[in-house]
Amino acid sequence: MKIAFLGLGVMGYPMAGHLANAGHELVVYNRTTSRVEQWVGQYAGMMAPTPAEAVRGAAVVLSCLGNDEHLREVLLGENGAFDAMIKGSLFIDHTSASAEIARELGDAARERGFAFLDAPVSGGQAGAECGELSIMVGGQPTDFIHGSAVMDIYGKSVRLMGPVGSGQLTKMVNQICVAGLIQSLAEGLHFAQAAGLDSEAVMSVLCKGAASSWQMENRHQTMLRGEYDFGFAVDWMRKDLDIAMREAMSNGIELPVTKLVDQFYGDVQGMGGGRWDTSSLLARLEEKNKS
Repeated sequence: MKIAFLGLGVMGYPMAGHLANAGHELVVYNRTTSRVEQWVGQYAGMMAPTPAEAVRGAAVVLSCLGNDEHLREVLLGENGAFDAMIKGSLFIDHTSASAEIARELGDAARERGFAFLDAPVSGGQAGAECGELSIMVGGQPTDFIHGSAVMDIYGKSVRLMGPVGSGQLTKMVNQICVAGLIQSLAEGLHFAQAAGLDSEAVMSVLCKGAASSWQMENRHQTMLRGEYDFGFAVDWMRKDLDIAMREAMSNGIELPVTKLVDQFYGDVQGMGGGRWDTSSLLARLEEKNKS
């Protein structure tokens, strides 16, 4: 199958790689040319100078971009992908964005005669590299059946959540939960250290009990070592939390803990940690303790 992939960032790069390794004919596009050249040198595929050139003749097109603005630019802007899509094809967007942009793109796709799925992912860089992402999808059931054959290549859990926009709404739930989990883990580790406990021993016990979580099992060791130079960046988490809080406001509900953790991430940015991993909330607590 001829597939186009738009956006070769931390997540998109390995996801596109899994498709190439599965034997699909890939054409890739990224705004930073050096990134495309690196990918083509590592995998079997071709590079395109514009989104429109990348998607021409593709049965399935996937994107993994930064935010709503990037989506409008790459998909709907000059030399954008949507005007070059063939009728009857399928577009799958893996960007974590707003439900509003998902619905806008779904309408634009329908007007042009092709299908659209919003399909944000969870699992971080490690999940993308291992092909074990959780993918939450919004769209029509028939389109989902078609798209799941592709997404199964790099996803361990691929589920249809409802009509277009439902994938993005589910991702917002994910980020709300993750933010609270990381903050509580950071506080627990900070407490253990201050109390003079063996933090690693504490985690080994808690990972087997009711407090266990993916964050605890996969992040506590790097947090204790002060290693925050990998994974999902604070800047991107704040973008996602802002989307979730704006959606909550439009629904007339409050997210007090999410709002507070977002402010804590703002403190991390003020420490120069905008590109640190989201688990760097522990570094904030340690810095506060010094002062």
